[in-house]
Amino acid sequence: MALARTCKIMFTTGLLCLAVACGVPSAKDGTAALGAGSPAGAGASASASPAGNDLKFGADHRFANGVTISVGSPKSFQPSESAYPASPRGAAFDVQLTNDGATTYKLSGLTVTATSAGVPVKQVVDTTQGFTGITDAGKDVPPGRSVHITLAFAVPQEQAKLRLQIRPSATEPAAVTYCGPA
Repeated sequence: MALARTCKIMFTTGLLCLAVACGVPSAKDGTAALGAGSPAGAGASASASPAGNDLKFGADHRFANGVTISVGSPKSFQPSESAYPASPRGAAFDVQLTNDGATTYKLSGLTVTATSAGVPVKQVVDTTQGFTGITDAGKDVPPGRSVHITLAFAVPQEQAKLRLQIRPSATEPAAVTYCGPA
């Protein structure tokens, strides 16, 4: 059992190193993205979607490639002592991704960014509570199939407006932004 956990941690660490080595944008240029299960991966700008087009948590959004995303309402939790990064509070989200397209979708392309009050926030990796990011990043999602992912982010102690931006691929300009209190 400990060997499986160690392998997951090593895999996640390897993906993070790969993202850094490939020269992915960092939080300095306005992003705090997640991709391929990395705790602080990289990707897209959090301001690509105007506030008037934000969806409420729980709504479905279908991208042109046929991928449908739904993000559940945030669930507040207290990160454990072993969580990274250390945070007084976290917000967890259930993400349902369904491939209604004609081709296989590569889950490794999924990127998620989060901001609270306009400030980028980091993904919380808390294996004690089961928040491990996108653990099946190498998984392909055939047409007609779905995957469920739970992501967690470090948020301020007090309730704040949180925006989650999701892209089906880091190279696509299309993104959807979910917004609400967390």
